[in-house]
Amino acid sequence: MTQKVAVLGTGKIGEALLSGMIRGGWAPSDLLVTARRPERAEQLRARYGVEAVSNPEAAKAADTLILTVKPQDMGTLLTELAPHIPADRLVISGAAGIPTSYFEERLAAGTPVVRVMTNTPALVDEAMSVISAGTHATGAHLTRAEEIFSGVGKTLRVPESQQDACTALSGSGPAYFYFLVEAMTDAGILLGLPRDKAHDLIVQAAIGAAVMLRDSGEHPVTLRENVTSPAGTTINAIRELENHGVRAALIAALEAARDRSRELASGNG
Repeated sequence: MTQKVAVLGTGKIGEALLSGMIRGGWAPSDLLVTARRPERAEQLRARYGVEAVSNPEAAKAADTLILTVKPQDMGTLLTELAPHIPADRLVISGAAGIPTSYFEERLAAGTPVVRVMTNTPALVDEAMSVISAGTHATGAHLTRAEEIFSGVGKTLRVPESQQDACTALSGSGPAYFYFLVEAMTDAGILLGLPRDKAHDLIVQAAIGAAVMLRDSGEHPVTLRENVTSPAGTTINAIRELENHGVRAALIAALEAARDRSRELASGNG
C-alpha cells in the first residue's frame, strides 16, 4: 500500500480499524493517527509503530482521512480540518447519522466523501461495514474504503438513502442480540441452571446458529423448521414468542432506531 491513511480520533473502533489494516498488509509507515489525549497518541504509536500527529498535520499528509470521532464532535473537527484538506483528499466518515452533504458543505468544493456505518464486532474482525458514496465520490473511492474496512469484517455498498435503515439493522444490531442473550440467560437461571452454564449454552447456540445462517445458504425459516418437531418443545416456545408479540416488537424496535437515526441526521439530537 503506497497511499497514506490517517485515522482521526482513534478510539476503540478506530484502533480496531488500524490494527485490521496492519494485519491486512498496510505498512505502519503509511498510517497516521490522531488522538485527543497525548498519552493515548503515544500508546498507539508504541503499540502499532505508526506516527501520531495533530489533526491539521494528518489532513496535509494523508491521502485518505478516516474520521472516527463521536457525531457530536464532528463539527468542531471539521472546522479545524477544513483549511488544511485539499479537494483531492478522500474523506471517510464513520459517524452515525451524519450525511455526506454535511461534510461537503464544510470542505472544499469537490471533496470526495464516503460514509461508512460499521459496528462493534470490528473489535473481533467480524464487522459489517456499510459504505455509501457522497456526491463527488467515485467507484475508485468506494473501492479504497472497502480495502480499508475489509480488514475488520465484511463490507456492503448501499445508496446513502438506505443508511438509516442499515444503522438500525446492523449498526445497532449487536445490541439486540446481547439483549436476547441476557434475557435467555435469565430464563436459564429461572429454569434452575447456574448463570455461567446458562451463559455458555446460549452463547454457543448463538454462534452455531449464526454460522449455519451464514454458511448453509438456507432460509432462516427452513433452519427453524428443522429444529421444530411436531408437538415438541420448540413449537411450544415459539407459540409463546408469537403470543407475546416478539416479532412485532422487533419490527417496531428497528423502525424506532431508524427514525432516531433520521432525527440525528437532521440535527435534532
